Amino acid sequence: RGVFKARRGKMAEGLRRGSPGMKSIKDMAMRQDGPPPGGFPAIRYGRKIPNSGPSGVAIFGIGAIIMAYGFYKVGQTNHKRKDWKREKLRARMDIMPILQAEEDIRFVEAQKKAWELEAKIMKGVPDWKVGERAYKTRWMPPNTGIIKPS
Repeated sequence: RGVFKARRGKMAEGLRRGSPGMKSIKDMAMRQDGPPPGGFPAIRYGRKIPNSGPSGVAIFGIGAIIMAYGFYKVGQTNHKRKDWKREKLRARMDIMPILQAEEDIRFVEAQKKAWELEAKIMKGVPDWKVGERAYKTRWMPPNTGIIKPS
């Protein structure tokens, strides 16, 4: 505490009014900071991202080439598919007479059975003729061999 007592009565000369020294802060010599001689070094503010791949034009070009190749392959496959369909249709047309003959045989046998059943059911009806149609229409054979290109 003794050190503080000795200084207690003494204030800084610039802070006392009416004593020699600075009367105001405006009396103080102005010193301003400035740049060092030659200036400050340049500040790097832009990002420098390393090149990490092909450009947009290159990517677009590669994509266009891949798409063109894909369209070419689709066209080639469409030609093959058309040839396969034509071959399938031709094969169906070649076996159509055989299938129609088998269907005709099946139809004749089914018609005989139907007439036998009709004769059995209608035996008590006078003036009934088995196999005669009740409607006067033109008879068309059943056509099961319709060929449609699918």
